[in-house]
Amino acid sequence: MPLRVEHRDTHVYLILDRPDVLNALNRDLLLAIRKQLLLIQEDKHIQAVIFTGAGDRAFSAGADIQYLNQASPLAVRELAELAIAVNHLIENLGKVTIALINGFALGGGLELAESCMFRFAVPAARLGHPEVRIGAVAGWGGTTRLPRLVGKSRATELLLTGQLVSAEEAVRIGLIHRVVPADQLQEQGETFLRQILENAPLAVQLTWQAIHRGLDATVEESTRIGADYFGLVATTEDFREGTHAFLQKRTPRYKGR
Repeated sequence: MPLRVEHRDTHVYLILDRPDVLNALNRDLLLAIRKQLLLIQEDKHIQAVIFTGAGDRAFSAGADIQYLNQASPLAVRELAELAIAVNHLIENLGKVTIALINGFALGGGLELAESCMFRFAVPAARLGHPEVRIGAVAGWGGTTRLPRLVGKSRATELLLTGQLVSAEEAVRIGLIHRVVPADQLQEQGETFLRQILENAPLAVQLTWQAIHRGLDATVEESTRIGADYFGLVATTEDFREGTHAFLQKRTPRYKGR
């Protein structure tokens, strides 16, 4: 199987498992990811998904270029549609999503990571969109998400030159959140995840939705989305528990309701 699935209490690891080709994304792997995400989306016990790559060389080197070289334009388009659907599913999963980038994250591999809420990378990681160097376009969401992460000017430079950036530079421009020693990548990812999962699950979910939806709205519309979600979360048991716990100076016990 091109995807390894490991369950860890309230979260799941989805490990891209094609190390012989730097975990390149093909149709079978994308379908496997989509299948697992749909199962995870319906499982109320699972609160988070962590993506990483098998081996120590790559998170994912992107789309399988050998396939692209032989595929018809229609087949290339259909693969892009599948990848876009997977990345939209990650972005709208309703769970915390983290990419642990353990090496190269290029093209479609980086586009998958860009769909996650958070991205951590090892110092040796190299990230970028080299699609133009092979006559292609970052057509799996890169031309949309990269400008939202790093700004139009920097994104245009990276997309049109195809240059790769180091993990340190990726942090500086806002593409990733942290650089983590390779032997601590999983540990620090888990520690960070626990900090989020200590909070009310519905509040976390609605906060992400407010951020995500608000990016494409005017300031007035965006603030109204936040206000609407504030009112919505006030109907939950967790809101009452959280406010009561604050007033009683105790740790809240959230139930995700």
